[in-house]
Amino acid sequence: MSRMFLFLLFFASCVALSCAQDDNKIACYSYPKTTESFKKKLWDGYEISLGPARNASGGGGDDCTAAIYNAAGKVVFRTTGFGVIFDEDHTGMDFDGDGKGEVVFKTDEAGGAHCCWIYNVVSLAPKPHKLFDVGEGAAVDFVKEKDGRVTIWDRVGGTYEYTSGAARPFAERALRVQSGKLADVTPEFCDKLLSPANPDYDAWTRALTPENIKKLQTAKQFGSGRTLDLDDAVSALLSRAQQRVLCHQYDEALADLNLWPEDSRNEMMDNFAESIKEYNPEFATRLSGQPQSK
Repeated sequence: MSRMFLFLLFFASCVALSCAQDDNKIACYSYPKTTESFKKKLWDGYEISLGPARNASGGGGDDCTAAIYNAAGKVVFRTTGFGVIFDEDHTGMDFDGDGKGEVVFKTDEAGGAHCCWIYNVVSLAPKPHKLFDVGEGAAVDFVKEKDGRVTIWDRVGGTYEYTSGAARPFAERALRVQSGKLADVTPEFCDKLLSPANPDYDAWTRALTPENIKKLQTAKQFGSGRTLDLDDAVSALLSRAQQRVLCHQYDEALADLNLWPEDSRNEMMDNFAESIKEYNPEFATRLSGQPQSK
């Protein structure tokens, strides 16, 4: 019940973010439809313009647009979507370590789903260019470390076939700009991520009692046709395996996956492989279509 409550709370907050037009925000939304346009000066002669797109098709995901103009009035970056927000909280952070701040927008590219906004991070030095997009997962957090570097924490959703939506597996991925590109630095943090100091890992461990693992291994049905009795254990097992993959602890991840019921293990591993192939194609290939130990 607590997991379902948190899910509903998160969903409600997402809807509020995308639907409620905050007078203090420079933002454009498809619904309620924004009619006002905004301009704001940045630095070094750059300026942003944000608002309803003049040539929007109407419901086609191009309702709102934002652009960065240089001092000569030329567009050097543009983003378009169901909604666009100028992220004043994170604009000015130095993501690439060159001593100069970046410009950050949030763009709704998810068909108006209200909860999945992509962060567009743009550098203006030495010339304007997009550094990266991030946000396809459930949540993103930008953390400035003591040494001045910025770490981007991306909560990545896992395979969704075996739990309710509220219990979908997840793992944390740490990213950082290195040599001008977004790099995965998750292994640097795995001593904490895979320890009781991490509340998520602690919850997974408590859910995976010998009794629950035994129940899981004797279960015959998963997906929409089963009860929710094993939701926490299934979510914990797949989340822990996913986090271990991100930490490059492949043998430990495979050991977790091999706790799955034998009669559906190969199918589960194919689905798990599909969910991780974007950020770890090697381990996905190792799993997909390969006979697993019993």
